[in-house]
Amino acid sequence: MMLLGRKGMDQGAPIFVRIFKEESELEVWKARDDGRFYHFKTYPICNWSGEVGPKTTYGDHQAPEGFYRVTANQMNPNSQYYLAFNLGYPNAYDRSLQRTGDSLMVHGKCKSVGCYAMTDALIEEIYGLAREALKGGQESFEVHAFPFRMSDENMARYKDNPNYAFWRTMKQGYDYFEKYRLPPAIAICDHKYVVNVKAPVNASVRPDAACPRFTRPVVEPFVPKPTEQQLAEERIVVPGPKLREMQSFAAAKPAPARADAPFGTSYGLGVPEATGSTPAPATPQ
Repeated sequence: MMLLGRKGMDQGAPIFVRIFKEESELEVWKARDDGRFYHFKTYPICNWSGEVGPKTTYGDHQAPEGFYRVTANQMNPNSQYYLAFNLGYPNAYDRSLQRTGDSLMVHGKCKSVGCYAMTDALIEEIYGLAREALKGGQESFEVHAFPFRMSDENMARYKDNPNYAFWRTMKQGYDYFEKYRLPPAIAICDHKYVVNVKAPVNASVRPDAACPRFTRPVVEPFVPKPTEQQLAEERIVVPGPKLREMQSFAAAKPAPARADAPFGTSYGLGVPEATGSTPAPATPQ
């Protein structure tokens, strides 16, 4: 509450969420009086499953990538994994490609098979921010789940990946928000996402049909007032475990055994060690 006050953010103001797999990070952005979104906090994702790339099939253990929307009906305060909200996979885009799976969540307990799992303490804060925004009048909030931060350099690293064409469209949404600090309007037609478009009145926009003749709204780029420049650039990163990073570190350089280290811990990190075994499923996926 103190941070919200310092940043000039109302607790019931709209939120916007971005997820980055490779970096194991979840960002929460909040709207201010000017209608633009400002960074609130970046939270570590304790665990996620699969690799970079979208989820396509039930049982593939992939965490989803795409543009998703969460309503109050998708919030679960009684989750067996403490608190959770359902991403809404498969959405209309996923269904148009016959992708399967269900109950893909952001939740607590740091266990994942297809979900994005946080620690209980962090999901409590994220869930509270989302709940208050919905109570404050936001009908739904958007969650954009990316494979990585969509910089030109990162895109170049994956130029030979079979998902590259899909990621180029994802990057359009990423770049739009970076420039305007507004979540872009997303249409789904012709089995694809279309970013920052407006359909003609009474036009039919169907995921499995050709796209109508869209127009592109003109939006002024985000330029903070001089007195708010520091706030607009501020980034608060919350410390916490990222088990995917730990797994990569352990594979590259196993830690030496210590007689005084508790079983199942990673010495010096204070969080459960990745053992290489398959975790118990967190939710259906």
